[in-house]
Amino acid sequence: MAEWLDPKYARVFTIGSTTSVSRRLLKTLAVSPPLPNPMQLNPLAIAGAEVRHAPALYPIDAADRSMRALTREIAWTQHHLNLFGRAVAAPRLSCWMGDPDTAYTYSRTRFVPQAWTPAVAELRDDLRERLGVRFNSVLANLYRDGQDSMGWHSDDEPELGPRPLIASLSFGAGRTFRLRSRATREAALSIELTHGSLLLMGGDTQSLYQHALPKRMRVTGARINLTFRTIGLPAARVDRVGAASAAMP
Repeated sequence: MAEWLDPKYARVFTIGSTTSVSRRLLKTLAVSPPLPNPMQLNPLAIAGAEVRHAPALYPIDAADRSMRALTREIAWTQHHLNLFGRAVAAPRLSCWMGDPDTAYTYSRTRFVPQAWTPAVAELRDDLRERLGVRFNSVLANLYRDGQDSMGWHSDDEPELGPRPLIASLSFGAGRTFRLRSRATREAALSIELTHGSLLLMGGDTQSLYQHALPKRMRVTGARINLTFRTIGLPAARVDRVGAASAAMP
C-alpha cells in the first residue's frame, strides 16, 4: 500500500484500498452531471491523421470533482511491462476497466477488466451523449507527478481494430502530449493536455503515428488520464461522432 501527497488537493491518498470511510466519501465526491458546455472540438493539422482537441470540455469545478472521485474510487495498481525479456515496473499507476467481454493484451500481458466505477461510468455516459459513440472499455492512468511518464507507442492492439477511435480525458496537472511519425520518427505534434480537456484520435492515427507523455521534472501535481476505447465493435470516425460535432468542418 503506497501513500503520496498531491499538493494541488493537499490531502493524502491511499492507493490500492477502499475502506468503509472512503466508500462513504465517494458518495459526497461522486461526479455530478457536467455543467452544460458547448463542445468545441478543434481539428489539429496532422498529415493522414484524425485528431481533434477540446481544451476545456469540463469547467474547473466539474473537473475538480472528477479528479477527487477518480483518485479515490479506482483500484490503482503498478503493473509490470515485459521489456526485452524482463519485467519492468511501469512508471505510473493504472487500471483497465470495462464491460465483462473486453479483456485486453498489452506488452504480452492479458488484462481482465475491472467493473466500471461510478465516476468513470458517468464520464463514459457523458461522452456517449456528446459524441454519439459507445465506448465499452477504458485505460485509466495515474501519473503521480512529473517523474511518471508514458513511452512511445501506438494503440494498435488487434482487439481495437484497424482504425480505432480513442477518447482521452485529462484531469489534474497539465502534461505535454507528443505525437511522431512511425515511419520517420519526425515530430508531428506537441500539445499541453490540461485539466478537463478531451483529445480524440481516430482514423489512421495509430497506424501512422506514435504518441508519448514525457517526464516533466517541474511538475509536482498528479494527473489522471482516461483513454476510452471500443473492443470488438466497429470504430467511429472522429469527424462523424454524432450531433455534438455539427460545428466541425
